[in-house]
Amino acid sequence: MKRSAALALALAAASLVSAVSRVSAAVAYVSDQLVLNVYAEQNQQGQRLATLHSGARVETLATAADYTQVRLPDGVTGWVKSSYLTTDEPAAVRVKQLEEELDRSRATTPALAEAAAKSETERLERELADKRAQLDAALAVRAPAAGVAPQARPRTLGAGLGLGIGVVAAALGFWAGYVTLARRVRRKFGGLKVY
Repeated sequence: MKRSAALALALAAASLVSAVSRVSAAVAYVSDQLVLNVYAEQNQQGQRLATLHSGARVETLATAADYTQVRLPDGVTGWVKSSYLTTDEPAAVRVKQLEEELDRSRATTPALAEAAAKSETERLERELADKRAQLDAALAVRAPAAGVAPQARPRTLGAGLGLGIGVVAAALGFWAGYVTLARRVRRKFGGLKVY
């Protein structure tokens, strides 16, 4: 009878300790390391229980020297080196959250983009109507008297002259390059034309 009472008392104490450790457990993340092993003992000499990757979330249960006792999401309890844990979310976790947020915002973006484009189109149409009205008013002021034909604009040679100058400059540049190249080749090979 005493044995079963002692066993019941030990079982109650163990469940109480387990409940207290669950309540006081803080959240920690694996820092930006590639992998982190979880060991059964503090000194990393015990059995390796699991391998964690960057951003893995664990509960810290106790800290002793350079090691922290953690509980994994699947309930496994083990020890890891404290320097590899952080209470801040690692960059990898934050990037993943931001990407998910961006995907959610893109889901609503087409409707917003359509509304913005519609309002922009309406604004541009109003602006076009105003400019047309201003143009019509300006043309009405400049319109010559009835029956008189408007004067033709004199033709200018600006475009043709510019094109001609460009062709001449290109031809002179080609000729100067050819002469320079020929002179260098002759000088290199002692006056012989190699080409």
